[in-house]
Amino acid sequence: MVGIVVVSHSERAAEGIAEIAAEMAGDTPIEPVGGDGKGGIGTVPDAIEAAIDAAAGGDESGGDPEDLDPVVVLVDLGSAVMNADVAVELSDAEAVIADAPVLEGAVNAAVAATDPSATVESVREQAEAARDVDKL
Repeated sequence: MVGIVVVSHSERAAEGIAEIAAEMAGDTPIEPVGGDGKGGIGTVPDAIEAAIDAAAGGDESGGDPEDLDPVVVLVDLGSAVMNADVAVELSDAEAVIADAPVLEGAVNAAVAATDPSATVESVREQAEAARDVDKL
């Protein structure tokens, strides 16, 4: 299984995006993470790492990389990318950041992750395909 992490500067935005994506996700784990940890706007690498580990099926201490599922991370903008990069490096799980719009990418990733043969690359590709979706 491939897990998904939604990173936003706003905790509420991350939760809302994850809620929408979860409608399409079946049993796929989707972890929202956002905010500065003090109720404000921002992102924190440690919180993102914890979300990656949770989506991978690990715990707060990470886990044996052989037992962890891969994870696709979607980010909103700016420093979220930088902090997600740091979190990916710190996590024991295989995790990749998708270059995708966060909401549309999360929905596409959720649908792709329901495929029993899904891989981290196939889920990331589908998330990134959301860049080309016309709305009108």
